[in-house]
Amino acid sequence: MDEAITKKTLENGLTVFLKEIHTAPLISSWMWYRVGSRDEVPGKTGASHWVEHMQFKGTPQFPANVLDKAISREGGIWNAFTSFDWTTYYETMPADKIDLALRLEADRMVNSIFDPEEVASERTVVISEREGSENSPMFRLSEAMQAAAFRVHSYHHKVLGDMADLRNMTRDDLYNHYQTYYTPNNAVMALAGDFDAAQMLGRIEELFGGIKRGDDPVRLQRPEPEANGGMRLSVEGEGDTTYVQVAYRFPSAAHPDFFPLNVLDSLLAGASNMNMFGGGGISNKTTRLYRALIEKEWCVSMGAGAQATIDPFLYRITMIPRDEHDADAVIAALDVEIERVQNELVSVDEVERAVKQARALFAYGSESITNQAFWMGYSEMLADYDWFLTYLDKLAAVTPADVQRVAQQYLRPNQRIVGVYLPMNGEAKDD
Repeated sequence: MDEAITKKTLENGLTVFLKEIHTAPLISSWMWYRVGSRDEVPGKTGASHWVEHMQFKGTPQFPANVLDKAISREGGIWNAFTSFDWTTYYETMPADKIDLALRLEADRMVNSIFDPEEVASERTVVISEREGSENSPMFRLSEAMQAAAFRVHSYHHKVLGDMADLRNMTRDDLYNHYQTYYTPNNAVMALAGDFDAAQMLGRIEELFGGIKRGDDPVRLQRPEPEANGGMRLSVEGEGDTTYVQVAYRFPSAAHPDFFPLNVLDSLLAGASNMNMFGGGGISNKTTRLYRALIEKEWCVSMGAGAQATIDPFLYRITMIPRDEHDADAVIAALDVEIERVQNELVSVDEVERAVKQARALFAYGSESITNQAFWMGYSEMLADYDWFLTYLDKLAAVTPADVQRVAQQYLRPNQRIVGVYLPMNGEAKDD
């Protein structure tokens, strides 16, 4: 464990990470809960995201109409995110105002109201969010691909949930979800910034130590069986653009192959950003797929990416073919380049460049106080904080042989899903 990190687990199970950073009079506080869309069953999909919305609707101590004003008045920012494996809330504030954020999070861990009128109002909001997403061809294609890839595992559905469930879930469904998962023993709190760790820990114990431990939630465990062949699907919809997506199985963040695959991703298409706050400025114009697909005029656009998850997920390559090419031609061009990296050992120089790019993106997304606090909690959600501390070293240790091995093992045509979005307002470019 990094000497700059204080880690403490309170008697009620709340895990606390503290990192002193005295470069600016700011503190970023993150509250993470081990619950996301993977913890939802059919009929309740979208509950985690909806509960996240309800956490901004107030408590008796912090009514909804004063929360945002109070944070803004003190010069802070706040937000929340729901993913497959976790839900998180954060506040970044002037150091002398952070106590407001601490009191807020302690209060809404146990006292959120879930007023029926607010639930009804927010139902309209989440349904509208779902409807807006459905207008996106890429959302529709991605959703279909995800559903096909995960027949058994609860990664089957999007974080937003299914429309039927959003229309039918009740206030009690949401409140029971909240009471089940929003407990100190199912939470991780991470703070970074301008504070004394001992004093901050004392204040956290004052505010959170009296919160009753809950039953330990049982996470759904339904491993996805190994695919016994490739799949292909098509989605039809409005628009005039064809999209092609090829998805391969990608291991969990804690798997040793996660790191050579990230280097392979960097080499093929440009490093994936593991941090939601980004760190841009990394061009993909030197990558193999850019040269093979864009410069050779097979595609007008190309991108790829993976995300860190608790269980195996997907590595997706997305392409927009040029008008003169159909989906099959673009997929064939992609396959040529993937076969090259499988059959020909990548040079040491190319691997080093790919590693450097992945390391740079990681560093750009790790430097601010907000990001430092983010990574402590995020790593703990996926594995543990050592995952973050050793991230760069594990990237640097990747060899050309590692890259070739994972390309051969994971980028297999008989293990992938190919999806094509066919626009109905234009000429479909697929057979």
